[in-house]
Amino acid sequence: MSGFVEKPEPLQVPGLVHLHTGKVRDLYQNEAGDLVMVASDRISAYDWVLPTEIPDKGRVLTQLSLWWFDRLADLIPNHVISTDLPAGAPADWAGRTLICRSLRMVPVECVARGYLTGSGLAEYKESRTVCGLALPEGLTDGSELPAPIFTPATKAAVGDHDENVSYEEVARQVGAETAAQLRQSTLAIYSRARDIARDRGIILADTKFEFGHDGDGLVLADEVLTPDSSRFWPADTWEPGHAQPSYDKQYVRDWLTSPASGWDRTSEQPPPPLPERVVEATRAKYLEAYELLTGHAWA
Repeated sequence: MSGFVEKPEPLQVPGLVHLHTGKVRDLYQNEAGDLVMVASDRISAYDWVLPTEIPDKGRVLTQLSLWWFDRLADLIPNHVISTDLPAGAPADWAGRTLICRSLRMVPVECVARGYLTGSGLAEYKESRTVCGLALPEGLTDGSELPAPIFTPATKAAVGDHDENVSYEEVARQVGAETAAQLRQSTLAIYSRARDIARDRGIILADTKFEFGHDGDGLVLADEVLTPDSSRFWPADTWEPGHAQPSYDKQYVRDWLTSPASGWDRTSEQPPPPLPERVVEATRAKYLEAYELLTGHAWA
């Protein structure tokens, strides 16, 4: 069992219909039929949405996604229509709200990996493959791969694991043409972002994208290249052979699995609230990633 420790009641806003509450985002539809996506400060770990929020997190994710969308616009269109606040929306939605085109979403998490870690490392240790792709011997935690690889996953419900699948399975589910477009777009975006991040002293180890169709072709959707959807590592401390420090919620994971939390990850009990020092350290990592990548101070 997992999911929300306590699922929040969706805010009711005149002129908007609430559609869905996800791990981080609340989704609404406006009277024009466009989607209104609001990034909260919620944080998840080990398939649980935690009871403690990280201040500014939703704004960081939104502003960083917008920064990346601008730098990817020549590669692929995205779903953003406007960042204007809907009439009647609370002031707290400022900076964390996107009005987006409604798309037919492709039910695939499109993951690009340039380095071996996470679930890819676990599979490699067993079979020397990742999502069925053969990799050379001798790789270890944090190793750079010979070339970036496309390792898709099926999208899971809140509280469930996304499941890694083979490219052939994606082609079976969505068709050969769409599968080829997903792979090409995913690797092209990853390569562009990897080079931009590297110039700023950050390694983009892996990342995931979501795509939809708008009638004219593939469109990049949801969030892109944030600490929630990507593994960012400081380049100056990169050293294969062990877990790398990262610009994400590692402080949260480390505290939850430490004796200090008193939480048993294997139990069905929800995780406890986070202490203030863990909240502050996690917020600092999100802000640091934003500032290093964009070159802008967080206002």
